[in-house]
Amino acid sequence: MNSSRPYLLRALYEWIVDNNCTPHILVAAEYPGARVPAGYAKDGQVVLNVSPSAVRYLEMGNEVLTFEGRFGGVAQSLYVPVAAVLAIYARENGEGMAFELDEPAGGEPDEGPSGDDEPPRPSGRPSLKVVK
Repeated sequence: MNSSRPYLLRALYEWIVDNNCTPHILVAAEYPGARVPAGYAKDGQVVLNVSPSAVRYLEMGNEVLTFEGRFGGVAQSLYVPVAAVLAIYARENGEGMAFELDEPAGGEPDEGPSGDDEPPRPSGRPSLKVVK
């Protein structure tokens, strides 16, 4: 069965935008294949504003999210594997959903936290729910 993550991401994105809120995604910046702006990650994670006014050419596919965003005034193309998305939430109230970190396609776990089955949770986002 296909992963539910890309479908949930698209649905929550639409729900957040429809409620006049700002959708943000939390991404595992060091996930294999992820192309996010250098210098913006903290503890291996980066929060990205993916609102319609902040990005261009947003494509939310089943395997990857692609879009163009501006960082320090410079446009950059971002490439985020869906498996690297740890959460999507509304900036204004923290409403959204968190996800477990999927293993990279090679079957080997990413060099993330060890000895802990729980993925890192964004701080200050108690309303997020972890799903598999």
